[in-house]
Amino acid sequence: MADSARGARSQLNMPDKTASGDMTSAQKAALVIVSLGADRASQVYKYLNEQDIEDLTFEVAKVSKSTNSQVEGTLDEFYKLCLTHKMMTEGGLDYARNVLEKAFGESTARSLLDKVSKTLQSRPFNFFAKGDPKALISILQTERPQVIGLIMSYLEPEVSAKVLENLPEEKRLPTLSAMAKMDRVSPEAIKIVEDEMKRKFATIITSEDNMNIGGVDYAADVMNHIDRSTEKKIFDEMDEVDPDLSADIRDKMFVFEDILTMDDRSVQRFIRDCDTKDIVFALKTATDDMKEIFFNNMSKRMAESVRSDMETATHVRLKDVEEAQQRIVNLIRKLEDEGEVIINKGGGEDDILV
Repeated sequence: MADSARGARSQLNMPDKTASGDMTSAQKAALVIVSLGADRASQVYKYLNEQDIEDLTFEVAKVSKSTNSQVEGTLDEFYKLCLTHKMMTEGGLDYARNVLEKAFGESTARSLLDKVSKTLQSRPFNFFAKGDPKALISILQTERPQVIGLIMSYLEPEVSAKVLENLPEEKRLPTLSAMAKMDRVSPEAIKIVEDEMKRKFATIITSEDNMNIGGVDYAADVMNHIDRSTEKKIFDEMDEVDPDLSADIRDKMFVFEDILTMDDRSVQRFIRDCDTKDIVFALKTATDDMKEIFFNNMSKRMAESVRSDMETATHVRLKDVEEAQQRIVNLIRKLEDEGEVIINKGGGEDDILV
């Protein structure tokens, strides 16, 4: 949904006249919003600033009749913008250019990349994505937890996880707490932090309008990328300092022990893609219930092989066990994103299957 919001905002920033005819960019954005339906449109509105909402609502109110070609052309353009944004953020500029040129031709690809590039360049702290991760960690280690949490909220979860792992232990919990409790941040506050970072990196960047950042969901995503020993230390301390927040973050996470809550079909699915060595190492410190889940959902031949390897695998380091468990967790999360397995976390009514 956030991608849709960025796409809608891109529509507002596009040139007034396009290949879709005589429709302005604002009119096309309104047409996209109307086409999404009221429920989805209301979700998009949460990511827009007040001026965009006012302009967009004005145009939506004026929408009456549109031709099929106008609707199809506008939605096609909107789809391409969202697709371009996703490819650029996940695969990089060269990857996006290569795919877009093959799919839509060189001219269309260039136009899409130009439009999306302008949007991405305006994102606060975007320069961190291009810098040396070690330099980033070195700089942030000296900052206050609130500042670190703010900056981490704009980074990819994998990068934020690496930052959190390398922070001094006394700063890890305050930083994670600050990030999890963060909601909306004013442009003025962001600008103060950006100006300081600009001084240190000699890079000019611009702030963006109020937007949702951080939060429990994001903190949980970061914690899912933390190594298990660091994760345990952080949660042990958080259980003492702020048990409610600790529980909220855990509820949004998926950890190795949560395999016990998965259905048999999902367990069978991820086991099929698991490295056998990872299973052997991961089960070395597992409970009997966990071992039973694994053995009951693999073939008899595989179960016998794993049991035999576990008996012969001696002097296995705890670090190797934790890394194997984390690789299995990462695999499960990947399969869950692809709709291949079901993760039973959160316990909300929306999770009930009928």
